[in-house]
Amino acid sequence: MPLIDQIGNVINLDSPATRIISLVPSQTELLYELGLDEQVVGITKFCVHPQEWRKRKTIVGGTKNHHIDKIKALKPDLIIANKEENTKTIIEKLYKLCPVYVSDIADLPGSFQMMMDVGALTDKKEEAEKIVGKIQASFDGLEKMEKPFRVAYCIWKDPWMWVGYDTFIDHLLQKCGFVNVVDKARYPSITIEEIRNLQPDLLLLSSEPYPFKEKHIKSIMEKLPETTISLVDGEMFSWYGSRLMKAAPYFQSFLRELHSHTF
Repeated sequence: MPLIDQIGNVINLDSPATRIISLVPSQTELLYELGLDEQVVGITKFCVHPQEWRKRKTIVGGTKNHHIDKIKALKPDLIIANKEENTKTIIEKLYKLCPVYVSDIADLPGSFQMMMDVGALTDKKEEAEKIVGKIQASFDGLEKMEKPFRVAYCIWKDPWMWVGYDTFIDHLLQKCGFVNVVDKARYPSITIEEIRNLQPDLLLLSSEPYPFKEKHIKSIMEKLPETTISLVDGEMFSWYGSRLMKAAPYFQSFLRELHSHTF
């Protein structure tokens, strides 16, 4: 039975995929957790989990720029991609090589559907169900802050870029009980001065894609003295694959620290 991916494309496989290329770091980790070590033949240079795969799998480029010749030489029977992380131009080229599953994820239900789809395409339905079940249970038990904190989540500097609504990160912020002060769609560029005018209680500096460090906190504090500023693990907020099994416990610990003001 054909499967429809998250942008409406029909995926037809005569048998479970056995030569898989992943162009999405969070979905690469999912393939590992599903037990597809032998089946995965290619990944990107940004696929850092599991680290051991970086030594044993063929690196086919980044998430935006890929080596089509390398991909073609691997003779894949399935390519895993994402609408946001990979370009439309590249994906259209890959369609000519083999079936391409493209995810488009803005919330947990979307991530769960992606995991079940990948499980179906690789004969790992039971494994996918177990992962989804663990994630659902952990988020069901997540205790939110009693008082909603007004939050700004920063992902880049020069220019300063922030997480807006209609994003997976915004969805997880809501799961934590936060209120996102950035009410623009996707990832708008907004100055620190403009953010100050939005009066966030909490400003979160993500570890990715920009690698924010302690030194950045000090420089921002000068402009937002009334705002609590903290570094956070960007993978926990933005990776929509099996890493979500670790996300809710991470959020719970962070919320407890926030409550006790022990950053």
